[in-house]
Amino acid sequence: MSLQVEKLEKNMAKLTIEVPAEELEKAIQGAYLKNRGKINMPGFRKGKAPRMMIEKMYGVGIFYEDAANAIIPEAYGKELDNCELDIVSQPQIDVVQLEKGKPFIFTAEVALKPEVKLGKYKGLKVEKADLAVTEEEIDTEVNKELEKNARTINVEDRAVADGDMTTIDFEGFVDGEPFEGGKGEDYALTIGSHSFIDTFEEQLIGKKIGKEVKVKVTFPEEYQAQELAGKPAVFKVTVKEIKVKELPVADDEFAQDVSEFETLKEYRDDVKSKLVKTKETEAKTAKEEAVITQIIEGSEMEIPEPMIDMQVKQLADNFARRIQSQGLTIEQYFQFTGLTSEALIEQMKPQALKTIQSSLVLEAVAKAEKIEVSQERMDEEIAKMAEMYKMEVEKLIELMGDSEKDQIKNDLKIQEAVKLVTDSAKNK
Repeated sequence: MSLQVEKLEKNMAKLTIEVPAEELEKAIQGAYLKNRGKINMPGFRKGKAPRMMIEKMYGVGIFYEDAANAIIPEAYGKELDNCELDIVSQPQIDVVQLEKGKPFIFTAEVALKPEVKLGKYKGLKVEKADLAVTEEEIDTEVNKELEKNARTINVEDRAVADGDMTTIDFEGFVDGEPFEGGKGEDYALTIGSHSFIDTFEEQLIGKKIGKEVKVKVTFPEEYQAQELAGKPAVFKVTVKEIKVKELPVADDEFAQDVSEFETLKEYRDDVKSKLVKTKETEAKTAKEEAVITQIIEGSEMEIPEPMIDMQVKQLADNFARRIQSQGLTIEQYFQFTGLTSEALIEQMKPQALKTIQSSLVLEAVAKAEKIEVSQERMDEEIAKMAEMYKMEVEKLIELMGDSEKDQIKNDLKIQEAVKLVTDSAKNK
């Protein structure tokens, strides 16, 4: 097996990998053995036809695709281990030569980790945070606790009002025909939450329990389901239940119920103390972000597009998991919000780019400052992880490979780099 590397523009590279003809023949034979039971040949029992006869009838390339799919991951993985390139994207594979009796040749186009030319990263100036806590902010926190302790009561003697928590059945129609995903039963909808498209929720205001009503809406022009984009729709909706929240009174008794304090004043003082700590944490985070942003702006690096695409995919996957944890599929989320997967990806690109840039400049700072991580610090971090996963430290270490340990070490270096640049920053 051989590897040739061609450096391309914008931190891209093309790897040309050549696999000996003998390895290709083994893969073709393996594909034949795997698939022969699925192929019917006149004069032979199923699975007993010789490879030569199958190739003669269906063409010599009948097993090529399966053979290539078997070879490429293993060959690419081996060459990746042997080459010194810092690859930061999935490969774009292109088959160059696939012919029996000849070497199998394919290319893999990949993104390379960009080099960073650091600008100034010490002594940067940032805005001083305001840590003062107002009475209005305390009121807001107390009101949140009141909301948490509110009673939910059913309302049956009036129609739907703005802010009500309703339970509805609905079915949508376009041009008189129901459409896929347009039907739901016992759906919890808070009026005014703007969970549904257009003026769907507003049209339920004033409607009574048990009576079917028609709600007319128009799907957005950029709606993710193209067959519905820009079209008017009619939903048949039945309000099955109306609920409202009844808040408790903010007094000493309330304070005793929700805290260890005897009076409302003591409770509010505690709320203030916690708000101060929250503001201090937020100020620390804001300072870090402001400093890192300045370092990025003062540095030079060229981020390859596939590196951004991979980061976007990771963000999108995480977002989909959060949506699923709330009981919705990502398809339902798109339908209810009118957002498209393409629009979501575009929204995530700036965040993906900032994440990559932040990581690169902080790694560069760690390198410039020769930041190292001691074994003691590594042991502390692994102990924290073991506690989080409720595992024995020794067992966790057994499960870790070198790459996982390197990642932990790199993360700790970045943490030290963040501390270094923020500690050196000054207030404007």
